[in-house]
Amino acid sequence: MKYKIIGKNIEVTEGISNALQKKLAKLDKFFLINEDVECRCVVSAHKGAQKVEVTVFLPQMPLRAEVEHEDLYAAIDSALDKLEDQMRRIKTRMDRSNNKLSLGKAIDFDQLEEVEKEEENDVIVRTKSYYLQPMSIEEAITRMEALGHPFFMYLDEEDDRISTVYIRNDGGYGVIQAENPIK
Repeated sequence: MKYKIIGKNIEVTEGISNALQKKLAKLDKFFLINEDVECRCVVSAHKGAQKVEVTVFLPQMPLRAEVEHEDLYAAIDSALDKLEDQMRRIKTRMDRSNNKLSLGKAIDFDQLEEVEKEEENDVIVRTKSYYLQPMSIEEAITRMEALGHPFFMYLDEEDDRISTVYIRNDGGYGVIQAENPIK
């Protein structure tokens, strides 16, 4: 895996860099295409807390974990645990979809064991745009979980409608779908 470690409001020392690379190297066993997998880590310090954002760029989709903790090394450990948990959930989802999802080409699911919410802001602090790819609801849920977001917008491959899948507060998933199809 190729590493890119970035510090915000903190100097990334050789010790921090070595600790990150050593702990992230444990994830190598999960990826079938190790030499092509890139990993970006952003380490930041603010208000007495340390924040670690780890993004692993797989050809099919990125996996992402973000953790804030008083101790930087505890935040690193928690971020890695979150990434492994995401991969376990993806494995479970792939088992239910009869391996129809394309992630099987990137993750070695034999290395994972089977498995079983986040913050809100009222001010818009970021705007993002991206190309909506046609996909099934199962793949949209998988991508949402891989990113660690509570929702995911996609183009439904069955009826060409803009759709958003989200995690419901009472459990399960919900889908919001536009009534007008794309022209």
